[in-house]
Amino acid sequence: MSIRPLPDTLINQIAAGEVVERPASVVKELVENALDSGARRVDIDLEEGGARLIRVRDDGSGIGPEELPLAVSRHATSKIASLDDLEGVLTLGFRGEALPSIASVSRFVMTSRPADAEHGSTLEVGGGQVGSVAPKAHPVGTTVEVRDLFFNVPARRKFLRAERTELSHIEEWLRQLALARPDVEVRVSHNGKPSRRWKGDADMLDQAGLSDLRLHETLGEEFANNAIPVDHSGAGLRLHGWIAEPSYNRASTDQQYLYCNGRAIRDRSVAHAVKQAYSDVLFHGRQPAYVLFLELDPRRVDVNVHPAKHEVRFRDSRLIHDFVYRTLQSVLARTRAGQSAALHGVQNAEHLGGPDNSDGASQQANQYPWHRPQSPLGLQVADQRAGLAQLYGAPASAERSDDASPEGLATSSHAPLPSSSEATLPPLGYAIAQLHGIYILAESSAGLIVVDMHAAHERIGYEKLKRAHDGEGLRTQPLLVPATLAVSEREAEVAEREAEVLATLGFEVTRSGPQSVTMRSVPALLAHGDVEALLRDVLVDLREHGGASPLGGIRVSAARDELLSTMACHGAVRANRRLTVPEMNALLREMEITERSGQCNHGRPTWAHFSLPEIDRWFLRGR
Repeated sequence: MSIRPLPDTLINQIAAGEVVERPASVVKELVENALDSGARRVDIDLEEGGARLIRVRDDGSGIGPEELPLAVSRHATSKIASLDDLEGVLTLGFRGEALPSIASVSRFVMTSRPADAEHGSTLEVGGGQVGSVAPKAHPVGTTVEVRDLFFNVPARRKFLRAERTELSHIEEWLRQLALARPDVEVRVSHNGKPSRRWKGDADMLDQAGLSDLRLHETLGEEFANNAIPVDHSGAGLRLHGWIAEPSYNRASTDQQYLYCNGRAIRDRSVAHAVKQAYSDVLFHGRQPAYVLFLELDPRRVDVNVHPAKHEVRFRDSRLIHDFVYRTLQSVLARTRAGQSAALHGVQNAEHLGGPDNSDGASQQANQYPWHRPQSPLGLQVADQRAGLAQLYGAPASAERSDDASPEGLATSSHAPLPSSSEATLPPLGYAIAQLHGIYILAESSAGLIVVDMHAAHERIGYEKLKRAHDGEGLRTQPLLVPATLAVSEREAEVAEREAEVLATLGFEVTRSGPQSVTMRSVPALLAHGDVEALLRDVLVDLREHGGASPLGGIRVSAARDELLSTMACHGAVRANRRLTVPEMNALLREMEITERSGQCNHGRPTWAHFSLPEIDRWFLRGR
């Protein structure tokens, strides 16, 4: 068979195979075009999950009648004109292949009117055959109607899923859009019935261009209530958005949204950086939830590497990875036990001052009888009401005692019981009992606080060990007998080239042959671990990412943290150890000022709170 050019219709259908995977792909391309045209309202009408009809209407700038045929021509676009434009593109669409690809596999009608035109114009395309432009009444903006998707490609149509499944894919993509563009109103109807509506309002945006209301609308109240704001800039990069507290985690990645310069993307390097930032506080097998917006010079990212533009390629992926990791690690480090309880305490202040608690939260703290016998259930309480002033450890604002070791609790500082004029108690309140030698029960302005004393003390000791070790740096320990490792030739070259980098990580390594290296010193803290396996992993990281790799340091840090975690676990208070009330309060005060104290070293929660309204519901109060 001789070589010959392919017909345009076949070329467009081949392109459609890359761009148009399912109805959600069509909605994505059409809505992105609407946003690029400056639309502030987009209406989407669907039938049969989009397989029968997709109609997208916008109030954007519109298209003139002379440009309608060009709009459905291959690689015709108003968004780029040169390579420089392509490298710096900020629009969502730019290649000019979406409309002709869609039109080649559907019954396609586009009607549009620019603001300076007296009337609109319409153009029909049937299976790739372009008709003629005709006048038609239409408001300013554009309407694109796609009927019978894949009607002329039956093999593709067979791959479409059930109506509900296809609709769910469309809704998921629209959820991504709604998070990124809270200033745009989006209305969706399905089979003639209103389905979803996101009300756009530029006035509800904060300084970062984000909207808490849109967060509630798209991801629900639970995510919004556990969301931690993020906004950090550096090295020409900016990362802002929300990450969920570690206690709010998922079994899957269904609530992970990443945007680069406003474009929803998937990127393994950034996803790894996020997961690594959570590694110290997330229970194994669970996934973090986040909505993150990464902004950078468009010339530092290539958006033209995926047919559907889902993926991008960063010019400096190592820098991006490190920036995201360090930013989120810093934000998560500031999470402390009691933060959400303090917030609930403020919200419940009015409840505490109700008919049954007319004197407010501070008197609520005084109304319990403190002289109680030992409970047969193992509930240990204070014995003398006269000694209340000695029952409480230092408040969270007091100077921290870093001399307290994981084997013991600082209990030397005392503070009097809050007076009746004080509005709130400390975030974790004051201890009132110990349950079964495992849990501390504390009263706070939020209601009841329950603390797993071993898990909490484990985190406190772990963070102290990390601070102490970070202050001294990674000390090295010479090996009594240098160890020779057989490695690949490339890894031997890396060891020779990156000797200084390895030294900063605690390794003294020299190349001893074409496929061997000799290790003379190792990180002192890891000397009793499998340092040979660790060195091999570090060499692989350096080979793949170079000397500036954040992963080499992260891998050593992770190995170090695992060892410190084990040490802290052995030093933490054990179950069934009876603590005095001052010891319990000292533990609560330490939790309030310790980084990441909401989770233990293994990602389990260290505390839980039950609000007074919740407790009231247990006993049907107020009904």
